[in-house]
Formats: sequence, C-alpha cells, structure tokens
Amino acid sequence: MKKEILINSTEYEKRVAIIEDDRLMELQVERPDSDRMVGDIYKGIVRTVLPGMQAAFVDIGLPRAAYLHSSDIGKDYGRDYDSDDLDEEEAPAEIIRKTRRQAIERVLKKNQTILVQVIKEPISTKGPRIATEISIPGRFMVLVPDDDHVRVSKRISNWAEKRRLKKILSPLRPEGFGLIIRTEAEGKQERDFKADIKRLLKLWAKLKKKADNSPAPAMIHKEAEMIVSMIRDIFTDDVQRVLVDDKEDYKKVISYARQVAPDLKNRVELYKGEQPLFDLYNLEPEIEKMLDRKVWIKKGAYLIIEQTEAMITIDVNTGRYVGSKNQEDTIFQTNREAAREIARQIRLRDIGGLLVFDFIDMYNRENRRRLYDEFNNFLKHDRAKRAINPVTEFGLMEMTRERVRPSHLHALSELCPLCSGRGRVLSKDTMATKIERWFRRARADRTHRKFHLVINPLLAASMSDNGVNRIDRLMKTHKFQVNLVRDTTVPMEEYKVFDAETNQEITDKYKV
Repeated sequence: MKKEILINSTEYEKRVAIIEDDRLMELQVERPDSDRMVGDIYKGIVRTVLPGMQAAFVDIGLPRAAYLHSSDIGKDYGRDYDSDDLDEEEAPAEIIRKTRRQAIERVLKKNQTILVQVIKEPISTKGPRIATEISIPGRFMVLVPDDDHVRVSKRISNWAEKRRLKKILSPLRPEGFGLIIRTEAEGKQERDFKADIKRLLKLWAKLKKKADNSPAPAMIHKEAEMIVSMIRDIFTDDVQRVLVDDKEDYKKVISYARQVAPDLKNRVELYKGEQPLFDLYNLEPEIEKMLDRKVWIKKGAYLIIEQTEAMITIDVNTGRYVGSKNQEDTIFQTNREAAREIARQIRLRDIGGLLVFDFIDMYNRENRRRLYDEFNNFLKHDRAKRAINPVTEFGLMEMTRERVRPSHLHALSELCPLCSGRGRVLSKDTMATKIERWFRRARADRTHRKFHLVINPLLAASMSDNGVNRIDRLMKTHKFQVNLVRDTTVPMEEYKVFDAETNQEITDKYKV
C-alpha cells in the first residue's frame, strides 16, 4: 500500500492529510481557537461528587468542569488491581473497567486535589472527560506512572512477536511504572526501547515537579501539538513520504524524526511548489464533500449519512446500479462497495459513538458473514478503538467507535440559524396557519384592529398570490385591516406583526 502524509499550514489553520493508494483517508484539522486537549495533564480540584452517577466534576481551570467517572479512577485513589482479572492485551481504560471498584464517595472528597489527564475532548455542551491514571506516549511505548504491568497493543497480532517484546521490555520496566508496548514497536530492538524510556522518564520527572509546585487548578503538561503527535503516531516504515509546505513545521518534523526515527528523516520533504499542496493532490473537492449527507459510490449506488450527537446512521441505496447477474450477487456487490466507502467515511469524518449501517437485505447467510469480514478488513488501518457486530437478517450492522473529539461535522460547521439543525424548515402552509392562529388570538384580545404583517416574500406569495388569498380571507373573518409587507431579511420560519397605529411591534404578545 502506498501511504503519504501531507501537512498544510496557514496562519489560521493546520491540516494533516493521510493518503492511502492515492485516496484521502484521514484529515486532522487544528485551529488556534480550538486547541486539542486529549493527553493534557491538569492539577484539579474536586468540586462535586455524585454517588448516584458514580461520577465527579473536577475544576481544572476551564470554563466547564471536567467529568470523571469512577471507571476512570486508577488504583492510586483506592482501586486495587486483581492480577487474575487482567487481560494484558487490553488498553488501560478497559482494564480499569474490569477491576473491582470502590464507591466513588469513598475515594474522592469535595475540594480534594487530584492529578488528571484529559481522555476525551469537550463535545457540544459537555466538558472534557478525564482519568486519574496518567499515561505518557512515546514513539514505541506508553509510560504509565504508578503501575507495574507490561502490556502489548492488540494490533500486534503475532503471538511470537508479543512474547518477544514482553521478554525485552519486562527487565527494562522502571520501578513504579507500567509500560504499554505500541504497534510501532513491532520488530524493534532493546536499544530503541531504552532511548524511549529515558525520554519518557525525563518528561515525567519534569511534570511531576511542576505538579508538586503548582496551586490547583493548573495545567501541568500540554500534549504535543497536532503535527508532532501525528508524526509520532503514524510516521512508520510503511509511510513512503511526508510532504510539508511550511518551513517552520518542516523543521519541527525533521527535529522530531532525528530524535525518534533517524532512519526515516530522509522521507520528509519541504514542498516548494507554486500550486497549493492540497490542490496538487486534488484534495480540496474531497474535503468540500466531506460534510455532504449523500455520498456516491461505484456504479451509481450511494450512501445517506445522518449524524446526530449520540448516533450516526448510514443507509445504503442501490441507486442506478442494477447489476448484470442475479439479484443476490448485485446486492452483495453493492453492499461490499458501500462497506468500503463507509469504512473510509468513518475515518475521514472522524465519527464515533454508536453507528448503525442499514445495508440492502441479503437472504444468503454466507454473504452476510462475508460482508462482515470484508468490513473489518477495510477498517484494519483505523487507529480508533472499535467493536463491530455481525450483519443481522434485516441488513443492519452496529458498531461503536472511540470518540475522543467532536467529528469534523461539528468541528467545521455550525447549526443552521434558520432550521436550528433540523435540516428542514416549516412549510409555507404550516407558517400561514401559524400566522392565522396569531390573528385569532389577537381578535380575542380586541386591543388592536390595524396591523402591518412582515414576512418573507416567498411566504407572502403563497398567502396572497396563490389563487386563494389567505390575507383577504383573514381580514374578512376578523374584521381586521392587514397591510402585507414583503421583507427578504425575514427568514421563512419567522414573521413580525406591528400595530399600524403606533408602529409598535406586538409579535410576542400573541405568540404561543
């Protein structure tokens, strides 16, 4: 597989694109007003403990309090690991959830000072989610203070390699620290790990000293900026080239590569072309379409992607594709191409939480199993944690995917001021009826008799120029005098009513 990383920087935005076989597969965007928080370490103060929710809210110096669930509390705060229950192939958060946990009110008290790390970005109205178990990522491993285990990434599937890595790292594990061996460690030797451990221990000593000397709430450690963290996490042997269009960012990447992957630094290039870097790879049209509801796939089939705060649904439609063989084969081929594109869209849009895919019904059980296997294969390069259920007889597949930050839909767009995020506006007939009800209430009050009605020209045309003049009928029914005013600045779902004699707006007076 051909894999490239493109880094584009402007004054107000930095973007990192991952290209696989000449297709845009992932995009990360960072802006000055929306710095990433995952990985940041804070010294916080417990403000509220909620036994009923088994959670606490912690002041870490941000406008919104951080959320700490009891499952994210490490053994330093009253949790004891039972080594018999541990699965060494699982991540720390999953391990913590499997251990016996005490009631949160026994572990945390109001105004208690604790050291925490952000594990999920603020999303919508929710504050960041935090954990008390601190982890510091390096190139080949993650250092976990106050732990005593060596664990191996699930993504290393070769059991012989897992055993080899644990055999190397177990004697190297510093006293009082745990180690999580990352996927990038596959095939590496002892000297590589020693250098990584030395860097991580030095960083931990520095931030521990800062934590001891800083009054809470305070930020103790800021995770590496997006470009450096992306290079740390994805710049591996399978990346053929890293292309950077900004000189300062190029220096950062080269400097980091010299420290952690000197054998790869020759693959980093400074782009000096006149044509914008993303235009050179024709990425901008792909990025423009990234927020579309409708996504076309091969042979005229398409996806409809509906995204809410809690769940994402993706519907598969055959569209113009009719196939050339039997119906079941046509459906399977359509579903297969849809699964490939769904896997890409999940990574590209960075969507997480609960996802439900509505594939076209397949009567053949073997085809449903094949589709499930294919979908897992299409997602093999996805770095997010996930769980996928097989396709049901109704063609539905459920999936959960780790969500640590808002998706690109929420990060790059905002609610429509007209429809408030519904995606639809009230019909002209519905709005006309609402206005008529307003005048019915005004008639019952008997205070006003002459009005100026200000509405959108399209709504005005529907009410007055459509064969049946609803404004005339309104005046005859209620014995009112209504002067219709067309105003293009008034949205379709709004209207304004003024008393014609005093010119005072009275819209809210008779609104529901």
